[in-house]
This record gives sequence, structure tokens and C-alpha cells, in this order.
Amino acid sequence: MSKKSEKNNIDKVRANTLEQIEKTERNYTYVFVGAAVIELSFFVGFLLLADFSIRIHLLLFIASISIYTILAFGLIALGIFVNRNTLRVLRAIQLLAESDGKEM
Repeated sequence: MSKKSEKNNIDKVRANTLEQIEKTERNYTYVFVGAAVIELSFFVGFLLLADFSIRIHLLLFIASISIYTILAFGLIALGIFVNRNTLRVLRAIQLLAESDGKEM
């Protein structure tokens, strides 16, 4: 295989991968928004149906807020971790492409 055809093949793979990443990000956004709407409707329903003069309703409300807060912080930390690793991989690909360009 010649260098030029190998470079074209690598460029096609990169373009295909970027397209798949964009599609996955769109799908993730749709699912995330859908899940947020469902959870918000449950939360609003709880607020409308709860009688806060009953202590157990207040306890359930406080517990649910606590759990959602912990989950939110965990998801934020996970997102930061994944972003950092993704940027590392993209940087490695960029450095590889730059080193391939210098060899030609």
C-alpha cells in the first residue's frame, strides 16, 4: 500500500469516527433531555401530592433531594473524567498525524 492511499484511508476512518461521535452526542442529548423531563414530572407530582405536615413526606422529600444531589455530583465528576480522557486520545491522534506528516 502506498503512503498516499494509506493516508487517505486514515482520513476516511477519522472522518467516519467523528461522524459517529457526533451522532452519539446527539442521541445522548435526546435521551438525557427525555430522562430529565420524566424525572421532573415525577418530582412535580411528588410536590403536588405531598402533605408536608406529615413528617414522613418531609423526610422522603429531603432524602430524594439528597440522593439527586449526590447523583448529580457523581455524574459531573464522571463527565469531567470522560472529557479529559477523550481529549487525551484526540491529542494523541493529532500528534500521530503530525508525526506522519513530518515523515513524508
